[in-house]
Amino acid sequence: MTTPRPFPLEPVPIHVPDEVLDDLRARLALTRPPVDEANEDWSYGVPRAYLDELVAHWRDQFDWRKAEAAINAYEHYRVTVAGVLLHFMRKPGVGPAPVPLILTHGWPWTFWHWSKVMDPLADPAAFGGDPADAFDVLVPSLPGFGFPGPLTGFPEVNFWKVSDLWHTLMTETLGYEKYAAGGCDIGGIVSSQLGHKYPDELYGIHIGSGLPLDFFTGPRAWDFARNRPLTDDQPPEVRSRIIEFDHRSAVHLAVHMLDGATLAHGLSDSPAGLLAWLLERWNSWSDNGGDLESVFTKDDLLTHATIYWANNSIATSMRYYANANRYPWTPVHDRTPVVQAPVGLTFVGHENPPGIHTAAERVQAFLNGPQAAWFNHVNVNAHDHGGHFIPWENPDAWVTDLRTTFRGRRP
Repeated sequence: MTTPRPFPLEPVPIHVPDEVLDDLRARLALTRPPVDEANEDWSYGVPRAYLDELVAHWRDQFDWRKAEAAINAYEHYRVTVAGVLLHFMRKPGVGPAPVPLILTHGWPWTFWHWSKVMDPLADPAAFGGDPADAFDVLVPSLPGFGFPGPLTGFPEVNFWKVSDLWHTLMTETLGYEKYAAGGCDIGGIVSSQLGHKYPDELYGIHIGSGLPLDFFTGPRAWDFARNRPLTDDQPPEVRSRIIEFDHRSAVHLAVHMLDGATLAHGLSDSPAGLLAWLLERWNSWSDNGGDLESVFTKDDLLTHATIYWANNSIATSMRYYANANRYPWTPVHDRTPVVQAPVGLTFVGHENPPGIHTAAERVQAFLNGPQAAWFNHVNVNAHDHGGHFIPWENPDAWVTDLRTTFRGRRP
């Protein structure tokens, strides 16, 4: 086993000041709920009854200090890169030659959504795996999503600009000659941009969803249905699935891209309002079978919500969507595939496109569809179980798939 090289930064544990927590509880105590009749089934949005339950738990029972201690069981660092103050969590690899791996979250994720996969990726032998698969795991907060605090001085933040920050962090700040990357949601296209722009300095990437890098480009990028129109000849099952997808994402994309700053005034002032906006996506995007707390316990939900609240980060987290369109992605080369680094992908059943029912069909649909041409795909997997928060909902699948992607591609 090689001797690990010294890490060039000193850890700084996260800490939310008492006055921030006191203010949170005071605001929760003054929550004024809306009238919300006949909404027990979530069909009008987040129901008041369930939100009232969560608000009371947040105010009276949730223990942030316990959550903070669990988070601080990992190393945390702060460093300024290209004028932007960054936070990342780290688990050093345990194995003969751990590969540096940067994992990027999305919205409404936090860095903590990666917590279930960090230990097995860093120390596979402790989980019955091969120590040769070890990674030195780094999980940054997307700037403006959480720690180290509100993002200022970077109003044009978007996914492809963050990829440049990540590359500078990994190669210049931390001194890695080559590294691996992974991500989902926004983190998936951050990772894809790394694989597009810096393929020679990556061992590869592993992503969920497989969105093309130009997803947010164009005058109607906010219109989620633009690639899935309803037609008279579609089977009822396909039509209903298209409508279901619209319900999940149309409001989300449209508001974040077109009116995020207006919404942020309310969400930055009201923790109950913030929780409701996050909660709807955690519920509709996860594979929970109608029972959200089978995926996220109350304390899980409130840990993620507190990260957003304590750092007043909702406004800049939503800004990514508008800026991906306002400062559109443009390729840095004309080679094909666009993402030339080796790419592994993990798909899950809750996100199956209309007409796709099984994991095998999902893989085949990707290979036969237009998205496949974007990627130098070397490992494509699908799983019946899991939703948008793949490493949280189905961590074993994510770990197994990612390890497979990088086998044979290590130094």
